[in-house]
Parts: sequence; structure tokens; C-alpha cells
Amino acid sequence: MSESLPATAPPGPLDHLARAATAVAALALVALVMVQGWQVFARYVINDSPSWTEPVTLLLLSTAMSLSAAAGVRTGRHFAFSLLADAAGPRAKRAMAVLGETVVAGIGACLAVGAGVLWVDGLGVRMAGAPLPQSSAYLPLCAGGALMVVFALSRLHRALRPGGEH
Repeated sequence: MSESLPATAPPGPLDHLARAATAVAALALVALVMVQGWQVFARYVINDSPSWTEPVTLLLLSTAMSLSAAAGVRTGRHFAFSLLADAAGPRAKRAMAVLGETVVAGIGACLAVGAGVLWVDGLGVRMAGAPLPQSSAYLPLCAGGALMVVFALSRLHRALRPGGEH
């Protein structure tokens, strides 16, 4: 007799959004490797180091980090201290899940708002070495923070439902 696997829900719009964020983060990492490869080649082979590689690298790194962190919130693969929650009873486990998702949503909101303010504040200043606004690296932080809020609130809603799993 074979055991049947539990049915999984089909991916919803937020799952697709998390996959898109992961894909953009992966593309940013690939682009970062290409930019840094060009930097090394230009500096040591051509002996003409381009000035645009450092600011573009920072933008790509910010993009990869922010969007992959947000996707990690959606999938529950972010940094957590789950030892206590795993040992707790169902009510305490649920309370810790609610508290944890609330904290993550709060951190995401702080990132989104703070980075948004910094992004808007530096739009009029040109970045040294690249034809971008000085605050370009803050836009991915703002987007990643906003996605963290959306994903954490979704997980919070699931944790608050009667019989909701976390």
C-alpha cells in the first residue's frame, strides 16, 4: 500500500511575485559578476579602470540582497530562532508566529519608508562615475522592504486563521 502525499495549494499571485523577485535577484548577481569581471579585465589587462563599475556593483548588490531577502520572507527561509517555538505548545507556537511575522512586517516597513526617503532625497544628485542618481542603490531596498511587508502580512494572515499553519 502506498502512502499519498499531502495536497499542496497551487501557487498564488504572491508566490509568483516571490519567484519573480528571486529571478531578478539572480539576474542581478549574474550582472554583478559580469561587471566585476570587466572591472578586473579593464584594470589589469587594458590598464584603464572604468569608474562606473563600483556604483553599478553597489546597485546590483543591493538589488540581489533586497529582493532575495524578501523572497525568503515569503518562503519562510529567513533567519529565525525556531528552537523555542518548536518546543512550545500549539497556542504559544501560534503567538510566537504572530509576533515574528509582525516584527518582520515592521522591519520591512522601516526599510521601505527609510530607503524611500533616502531614494527621493538623492534623486537630484548625480552619482560619481556613473550616469545615475546618487540614491539609486536605495530603490531596491525600498522595493525589498515593501515586498517584505506584503509577504509577512500574508504569513501573518495565515497564522491568525483558525487552524492556520505557519
